[in-house]
Amino acid sequence: MNDITPSELKDRQQQQQAPIIIDVREPWEYEETRIEGSRNIPLGELPTKLDELEDLKHTEVVVHCKGGGRSATAKALLQQHGFNKVRNLLGGITAYNAQ
Repeated sequence: MNDITPSELKDRQQQQQAPIIIDVREPWEYEETRIEGSRNIPLGELPTKLDELEDLKHTEVVVHCKGGGRSATAKALLQQHGFNKVRNLLGGITAYNAQ
């Protein structure tokens, strides 16, 4: 799937059609600012949490971090494990908060 822009994600949230959002930043970053409804799973812990996410393999999932680097890695990891509807938030939470 193509990645998602901050404006597209915000539009979807306003229409009550938000996908599952996974924040792959560290817990201290998540505490500072977060996207409402997101779930924090730090990138380093993601490989050990795949079993918990099994039921999301065919569900749209948006991954994000601060600027897009860590979430690009998370997207690739999830896709390698059969998640087929993963999208990266372009520009991360920095771009999201700037909207």
